[in-house]
Amino acid sequence: MRLKKSYGQHILVSSGVIRALVKHAQIEPEDVVVEIGPGTGNLTKELLKTPLKKLYLLEIDPQMIDELRNIKDSRVIILQGDATKFDFCSLGDALKLMGNLPYNVGSLIVENTVFHKECVPFALYMLQKEVAEKLLKGPSWLSTFLRTFYHAQYVMSVPARFFIPPPKVQSGVLKLTRKEEFSSIQELKDYKNFLVKLYSMRRKAMKSKVKEELLRKMGIDPLTRIEQLSISQILLLYNLSKTQEVEER
Repeated sequence: MRLKKSYGQHILVSSGVIRALVKHAQIEPEDVVVEIGPGTGNLTKELLKTPLKKLYLLEIDPQMIDELRNIKDSRVIILQGDATKFDFCSLGDALKLMGNLPYNVGSLIVENTVFHKECVPFALYMLQKEVAEKLLKGPSWLSTFLRTFYHAQYVMSVPARFFIPPPKVQSGVLKLTRKEEFSSIQELKDYKNFLVKLYSMRRKAMKSKVKEELLRKMGIDPLTRIEQLSISQILLLYNLSKTQEVEER
């Protein structure tokens, strides 16, 4: 089968890695799993050895969908769609998301996952290793956006030789578990925009991005840089700024 560079397709062929991924997913009998970018179905077939209740295969490439139709299992539902924009909550309210994400849109899929946090308590994603590490530690707006709502754990690295064709970089696997105490922030787009603003021009002090009175109210030195703040401080700063906006109206 001819792979398409535009879709960033690299097929995982290591049976050992595939088994490890399924093991880390800890599939239970009532689980509804969404596999993103199943490709030729290598991970799919291993997932079907588990007692999962239903398996949605979300694939954007029509050619791959034709290949996936050869998998005969009543639990499988094939969907054509773009995971960077897909409404995951249309599939259920307690989903497990998994996938070997295309390098070129991996971050966008992670972002879309957070926007559907209400129905995604768990995700296991393979990404470019550098991207996975940055999401885990930051500093970036997306790392903070993700870790506001999810516990992120680096599971393992996967060498390029385990893929066809081999990518030029290593891959890394992240396990995302929604925080039980996850924030009740409803306006996620507004929160994202707030973070983008904070992380833009990172060398600049916080006083150039947030009103000094708010920083002093929280006991934060106005000359502090964004990477010096914890997620809890950033979240509190966001909530205080929203409260101030309401009071000023």
